[in-house]
Formats: sequence, structure tokens, C-alpha cells
Amino acid sequence: MDETTLIADALAALTPLGFKATLQKGNLRANVREVDAFARIAKGKVQIDVAIEAKRAVTPATLGAILAQTKAQALEHGKPVVLVTDYITPPVADRLREAGQQFIDIAGNAYMEAPGWLIYVVGRKAVQSGAPAHAARGGTPAGLKVLFALLNNAALIARPQREIAIEANVALGAIPGILNDLRDQGHVLVIPGIRRMNANKRLLDEWAMAYARTMRPKTLTAAYNAPTIADWKEWAMEPGAMWWGGEPAAAIMTDYLRPGVLTIYTERLPAKFIHEHRLTKVPNDNRGRLEATVEVRKPFWGTALQQHYDELGLPNTLGQPKRNVPPVLVYADLLATGDARCIETAEGLYDKTIAPILTPR
Repeated sequence: MDETTLIADALAALTPLGFKATLQKGNLRANVREVDAFARIAKGKVQIDVAIEAKRAVTPATLGAILAQTKAQALEHGKPVVLVTDYITPPVADRLREAGQQFIDIAGNAYMEAPGWLIYVVGRKAVQSGAPAHAARGGTPAGLKVLFALLNNAALIARPQREIAIEANVALGAIPGILNDLRDQGHVLVIPGIRRMNANKRLLDEWAMAYARTMRPKTLTAAYNAPTIADWKEWAMEPGAMWWGGEPAAAIMTDYLRPGVLTIYTERLPAKFIHEHRLTKVPNDNRGRLEATVEVRKPFWGTALQQHYDELGLPNTLGQPKRNVPPVLVYADLLATGDARCIETAEGLYDKTIAPILTPR
């Protein structure tokens, strides 16, 4: 099912609820925070004009990125953004309503609110939505790695394909097809003899959602509990081998967040480090249930990309040497938590640090 069919089916599911939804024409490419459609939704004498954002899957892991995206789109277009998708589970529906995010799925589950009416329907069973659309190379693990490298270092797109492969940590043979897909989608512009990135926040958020859904679960290699993490700023990170990600990285870069979970990216956590901080391992069966206070994740990008940021020196509010993963990953990890304060911190990180590097001037 393509996005056009998904939107049509979701809007049609409003009819039995007493609503009339009509798609409207609009310049969907006028802004960097573009949407998939515009619609007018009416019931009785009340009608509202909305922007439509279509997603094939909405899960707890992708909620943060979706909310960040729709919030930015609402500000850009001056209209509420309605999320349409295949199916919304009751727990996800509750979280969307708590966040004030309106939604419709093709099963008829919906949250819609306007002066004079309120609808909140949950619990309807999922319906068969047809075969999934063909996935482009950009959605494969290799494609996500390449896009990650380009989002962090837009100037990389103009370099030889071998250098792109090295920084992204993928096989050279995968690069031509991935770049062709990005060009077809309008994210890579080709001027005679020169490639240039045409990245925007929508692309960033799409990457964050795909990463949270497919790659991020596989990066977790171990989880630990610590007697305390209050002193985490004093923890010695092995240079060139250990980097802060997620909440501690955001705290270093923004001084806005007090970490509840410490994310460390490394190939292997040194035994001395484990002993020094009295870390006790969380069994595999309990991973992902938020019992852990320290999570260890495996880096998936090339060392050249990490060296680029180690040398660049990103904003550091602690005033002491600290090593962070590239900022796009910090952003994605914050959104993947689904926590409101982490999402707010991610938005600030985007405005101050990521937006200026998406497309070089």
C-alpha cells in the first residue's frame, strides 16, 4: 500500500464516525518540513483544515521521532497535523493523545479534537492493508549507514565513493545504488561533476524513525545497573574507544538534561571500567524494560566519521574533555526514548547543532 492509498483509506474510516474528509490541493514541496497531504475535515457546522502525515508503522520506538516531526510541521504550516497510519495499538493511542497528537488509522481508531467535538476511538482490530511497498536501498542497513554519515557530514557527498564507504562503514559496491536512490528522492542534487546534499528535517526524522525501528535494537550489546550514576561526569572514557550517546551526550552538549540512563558506545566495555563503577549486568531477558541504568551499544559507523567529530569539538557545556557520538545519533537516541523531556532536548539539539550541518553553505 502506497501513501496515497493509505491516506485515502484512513480518511474514509472517518465516515462511519460522522465526519466528512476531503483532500485539498497544496504545495507539498514548498517548505523543508513538507507533509504528505492537506485535508478539510468536517462534522456538522464545524470544519478544520489539517496537514496529513502518513506513516506505515507507529511503534513506541518511533513515537519520539514522529512527534518531533509533526510538531515542526504544524509550526511550519500553521495547521494541526493529523497522523495517518495502518494501525494504532491502544497503548500507543494513549501516548499520542497525551501528547496532543491527532491520528486516524484504517481500522477506524482515531483521536480528533476541534471546537465543538472530540472523538477518541481505540481498540478496533487491525485490518489487512495489502502488500508493503517495495523498500528502496536507502531503507536497508547499508542505506541507513550511508545516510547517517551524510547527515552528519554533508560535505562527504562530494567526495569519492570510496571515502563515503569508509566513513559509513559499508561495502564500496553498495554506494552507487544508495546514492541513486537518494538522488531519485531529491535528497542528492547532481550538478555537472558535483554532488550536493539536499537534506532537511523531514529526512532527518525519517532516518531517526527507520533507525529506531530496525538498527537500534541490534546495537544493544549489554545492559548494567550501577549503584549510582550521579557522578557520571567523572567517569573516565577511554579515548578513541568509548563515546557517550543518548542522554549523557545531550547533557554535555546542551546542559539541559539530567541523564536517567547512561548510553555508552564501544566495541567492548573494559573490565576495569565495570569494576570501578560496580556495574552489575542485566540479564538479556530484561533488556529494554528500563531496569538498566547503563546501556552499552556497538558503533556502526566508520572511525573516520567519528574522528571528524572528535576533532571538530561540538558544544560542551561541562567545560571538560568528553567524547560524544555524532550529533544525529544523539538526536535519534533521545527521540527513541519517547520521553517528553528527551524529545524537547532533541529539538533544542537540532536547532543549535544539527540544522547548521545538514546542508553546507
